[in-house]
Amino acid sequence: MGFALATGALSSMAVAENRIDRIRPDAPELAAFGAHPIGVQTLEFTNPGQNDILNTTEEAQPLYDRDLTVEVWYPAAAGTEAGGSYRAILRDGQTEVTLHGRAARDATPASGETYPLVVISHGYPGNRYLLSHLGENLATKGYVTVSIDHRDSTYSDKAAFGSTLLNRPIDQRFVIDQMEAMEGPLGDIINADQTGVIGYSMGGYGALIFAGAGVTEASTQYAWGTPAGLLARHQAGSDSHAALVDERVKAVIAIGPWGMNTGFWDATGLAGISKPLMMMAGSADDVSIYPAMRGIFEGAVNTNRHLLTFEAANHNAAAPMPAPIESWEPVDNLDFIPFEHYADAVWDTNRMNNITQHFATAFMDLHLKSEADKASYLTLVERAEDGVISTDDAGKELDDHSYWKGFAPRTAMGLTFETLEVGQ
Repeated sequence: MGFALATGALSSMAVAENRIDRIRPDAPELAAFGAHPIGVQTLEFTNPGQNDILNTTEEAQPLYDRDLTVEVWYPAAAGTEAGGSYRAILRDGQTEVTLHGRAARDATPASGETYPLVVISHGYPGNRYLLSHLGENLATKGYVTVSIDHRDSTYSDKAAFGSTLLNRPIDQRFVIDQMEAMEGPLGDIINADQTGVIGYSMGGYGALIFAGAGVTEASTQYAWGTPAGLLARHQAGSDSHAALVDERVKAVIAIGPWGMNTGFWDATGLAGISKPLMMMAGSADDVSIYPAMRGIFEGAVNTNRHLLTFEAANHNAAAPMPAPIESWEPVDNLDFIPFEHYADAVWDTNRMNNITQHFATAFMDLHLKSEADKASYLTLVERAEDGVISTDDAGKELDDHSYWKGFAPRTAMGLTFETLEVGQ
């Protein structure tokens, strides 16, 4: 084969293999896929009578029916053949690409037991596929995962930021309601009483409000925020915010959560968080601002919480799927290459995804499935590089072994993990 032909063949293979399901050989233990074959369905929900933020003024606050598209991954019937694809829009809002994963489209759900529900919420802008690697991964471990296309906040329909500010926690609550009410074989396997929420960036903002962090009065009045004071619906101490907090939600993961950097929370608001909380962030995040995110971690004094930090990573730490090969080229309608929306300059995205899958599995298994043994994966020395590797000749860990559980020697470098308990 000539050089030109070989190059063309390799290029074609690269385009065909935008995979969301790769587990690196050096991935931590719990990143591995579980035993369940999985299916995927695309569903449409409509939340009637919601504030139409795009047409809201001080004089008029019209209502509309808010349509949401969701992607649902779930344990499938035994014998379901793995493998499928997704058609997704890139960050430019125009280019459609093919992603490849493990889920079988519209496969028959498993039967005979129920599974906890995990809601996944993307950034601004984003779409329901941005964290698809995590949706598939958790589904193979016995979860039903549902990832939302948040209207006015996707690559295709990005609109007024005030809509995102108001609607994120409302969308999250509404989707849980819809999944709980679902009938048929898929509805039969959902246990919405044991629900987790995972949000990235603005999804993390919404998840924190949903977890109990009511916003400040000042943030309800920002000229660039939600118009007509409608964000007061989520204000700390309000009856409307108290009614939003959901007993079905047992655990929350906020990845790079935006909001503390612009005054959406204070000590009173953060003290309202009562759900077990895990945060993930890059120490160089200049969007949500790393010190501001540490403020969330330190201020959530009424819950047990963890903070996983990717040292030197920016805002794309942990959450986004690997950048599709088509995103590596410039586009006419953006002043940056779309690749930059998905990737980090220091960390490999696939590596970060695997670490996220590991810790999300431990955290959700502990809090949604009551698997007490998973707590040991979250009881770690703060800096991974300070962990001691101590084993006997047979490889058995000795009493002074303190390297991060689930990580092979030398593979946890560049990570820190902090834990604070209620009252700290």
